[in-house]
Amino acid sequence: MAKFKLDEVDHQILDMLIDNTRIPFTDIAKKLLISAGTVHVRVKKMEEAGIIKGSSLTLDYKKLGYSFIAYVGVFLQNTSQTKFVLERIESIPYVTVAHITTGKFNIFCKIRAKNTMHAKDIIFNIDDIEGVYRTETMISLEESINDKKRLMHTIFNEL
Repeated sequence: MAKFKLDEVDHQILDMLIDNTRIPFTDIAKKLLISAGTVHVRVKKMEEAGIIKGSSLTLDYKKLGYSFIAYVGVFLQNTSQTKFVLERIESIPYVTVAHITTGKFNIFCKIRAKNTMHAKDIIFNIDDIEGVYRTETMISLEESINDKKRLMHTIFNEL
């Protein structure tokens, strides 16, 4: 598949969508002095090219009662069990991110929980998965930076 070429208008559209995924196409069109139809067509092309993959919703987990964050490093008995273990981890809704990694852990997960007791239950669920040798947990004291927008703006400015 050929690389999709972004022009200045595409960049401007993406910049606005990065800042507010819910901004109406008519508002983007007014700011860029183009038609809403043009915005729609360009966004559709970027979606078809796989540059835009949906939009996201940001929640305040603290207000919802899920302020406890921990990172769980998973050691496997055999690396051949990675896919099986990941499928089981994916069925635990409180595991919000999982990476296959090099180094100390085979898999590294981020979990969200209500409190330490809830986190313990989640970690024990991971421990109980067949193929998991053991886990090592790090508790987050505070999520200081969680800003994908800065990275997205930087990437688009480098293109």
